[in-house]
Amino acid sequence: MMLLAVLQANAAVLDVDANLAAIDDAARRAAAAGASLLLTPELFPVGYAPLRIDAEFDYAMLPELRERLAGTARRHGVGLVYSLPAPDGHGGHRITATLLDRTGNTLLDYGKVHLFGEDERKAFSPASDAPAVVGFEGLQASLLICYDVEFPEAVRAAAVRGAELLLVPTALSAGFDAVPQVLLRARALESQLTVAYANHSGHEDGCDFAGGSVVAGPDGALLASSGDGPALLFAEVSADDARAAREKVPYLRERRPELYREWETGETGAP
Repeated sequence: MMLLAVLQANAAVLDVDANLAAIDDAARRAAAAGASLLLTPELFPVGYAPLRIDAEFDYAMLPELRERLAGTARRHGVGLVYSLPAPDGHGGHRITATLLDRTGNTLLDYGKVHLFGEDERKAFSPASDAPAVVGFEGLQASLLICYDVEFPEAVRAAAVRGAELLLVPTALSAGFDAVPQVLLRARALESQLTVAYANHSGHEDGCDFAGGSVVAGPDGALLASSGDGPALLFAEVSADDARAAREKVPYLRERRPELYREWETGETGAP
């Protein structure tokens, strides 16, 4: 069993010092409560404002930002998931998420595959790598970012690679309440893993955020949830819960992916 902390807060767009201070304070409180890991929202260290990031963010700051975030993990002895814009290696930029262990070492990096809305598509390029899985404090953990989790294929890709805990930084605007209230619980249930979803709150650069951060268990049960204001959520998560759900109803074992591929291409298999 592991205690997970989920930060929901209002970032200050391009005020890196203020945002890193908010993460550091949340990490301090999470560690004091006995949490092993803190999950933070999408692009929180720089604030969620794709067009302003594209126009104003100095990417030369990235190494310093990453070191300061690693320092937060080390200082408080707590794992950390953060999300930053980063070069895509082809002259553009993408939205990324990173999982650090308690000593600030990087365990996992992930690039956002599904971009949402015109602003994101103007500012960033989509990644294409499948979500990888890594061991963290006795659980197999993976990352997706925001809109990615709304696609069952993305969550299932993590699950079939062995993920038991899916960590999702997000920036969900108001008006999409069904995503945290219904869809996230369905994703957790159908792929039989714990899904933790950390959202912004308040108003940032023209966007009103929904809050509503949640942690949903492998049986679809709600383990933690928040309203629309700032919050630090806590939930006990366990690899045993995922394994028990997969034994009870073997969705993953009884998939027929070759048949589904035929369905998608319109081909007909042998009777």
